[in-house]
Amino acid sequence: SRKTQSTEGAMVEYVTAMIGGQLFGLPISRVQDVFMPERVTRVPLSSREIAGVLNLRGRIVTVVDMRARLGLPKAEDGKVPMAVGVDLRGESYGLLIDQIGEVLRLPEDGKEENPVNLDPRMAKLAGGVHRLDGRLMVVLDVDRVLELETKVQMAA
Repeated sequence: SRKTQSTEGAMVEYVTAMIGGQLFGLPISRVQDVFMPERVTRVPLSSREIAGVLNLRGRIVTVVDMRARLGLPKAEDGKVPMAVGVDLRGESYGLLIDQIGEVLRLPEDGKEENPVNLDPRMAKLAGGVHRLDGRLMVVLDVDRVLELETKVQMAA
């Protein structure tokens, strides 16, 4: 992972994303690309969290609907969702998000455990939080987001 040593200690970079009005951060080391998902093909009998699959530069990518994953309602604003490309054990996934943000460089020691009042739907996918100027950035644990997917697929 990309960590740099400086006088203030180890820094970690996050790609930020908005999902249902909540700010999330994905460790930049896990993000392969960011893209506009086009022609997503629904997969019969898949869970509602799987939006479908698409072909991205010759690779088959499983698209995970992060709103469904977090138990949130579908977006009603009509905006086209974005996708963050991540890999797990050689498989490619696209995490559907509402909008992509900037890359933030934050001190590693600024990351806190999940607060007890964090929504349980977010807590099960979070690997901690960062407090930023009155906002809470939930750090997404990519492995947890996707491992739950494979359990769902195995149970089907």
